[in-house]
Amino acid sequence: MVKRLNQLENSLNSGRFCFTAELVPPLSTEPDRILEQVDSIKGRVEAINVTDAAAAKTTMSSCAAAALLALNNIEPVLQLTCRDRNRIALCADLIGSAAFGICNLLLLTGDDPANGDQPDAKAVHDINSASLTALVRDMGEKGILPNGRQIDSPPHFYIGSADVPQRFDNKGVPPAIIKKIDAGARFIQTQLCYDIDLIEAYIAALGDWGILDKVKVLIGLGPVASVRSALWMKDNLWGVAIPDSVLQRLQDSTDPKQEGRRICIELIENMQKIDGIAGAHLMAPGQSIPSIAALLSEL
Repeated sequence: MVKRLNQLENSLNSGRFCFTAELVPPLSTEPDRILEQVDSIKGRVEAINVTDAAAAKTTMSSCAAAALLALNNIEPVLQLTCRDRNRIALCADLIGSAAFGICNLLLLTGDDPANGDQPDAKAVHDINSASLTALVRDMGEKGILPNGRQIDSPPHFYIGSADVPQRFDNKGVPPAIIKKIDAGARFIQTQLCYDIDLIEAYIAALGDWGILDKVKVLIGLGPVASVRSALWMKDNLWGVAIPDSVLQRLQDSTDPKQEGRRICIELIENMQKIDGIAGAHLMAPGQSIPSIAALLSEL
């Protein structure tokens, strides 16, 4: 019997400040490429997200890459998008992934193919991410497919959703993430945010809505190599928050890579003092996993 990997769920529920990281699978058939990429952070994070054709660019299948990690006792967070599969294919990939012991999921809409490496590709979007969350919940809790068919040995999934730290000006309108939480999401990983004031306001608002009683929140962070890369992320990645003070520090530094790590470390230290933040989700757009390892080594 395949061992079920649910260290992330157990660690978050224990109240320990947790780290997850993100891996973009290679466009390669070599399994060693995956294992070499994650070797420097193996055992230093609770789980590693495996992206699903991020930016609508073809890579190794996220299901296959996650299975390779699981087979090597590295806990994955499988990212699945609604962009490329109808509900039949989604259910098949979920059942297959569970057979490898994969429990953690991050369910997403998916980036627009028009902006990817095959712009003529057609998006599927048979269901949206909230509906997919409910589908996954029912597969685990009720042991059924959307059509009511019973699943032999139902899977156990720990469901995650993505969100963007923000200020909620209209306190009478509940955040959109509530729909996914009601559908079964139990943890949140956010977009990159380097603004501690925004993070505090976001977490306070989630607390006011009672959301923090239902989900664990990991704030997106990552090493920044230079002010140029920071400006690129701010201008090209939706929802990324980088205040002018951070840009200025990178601009003035004689060693921007080191300064970028120092900024992250300071943010993590501050986040650890804020009730309601369960951890940090580490990403490094345009860089490599070793840059995340370098950050972890300084914590």
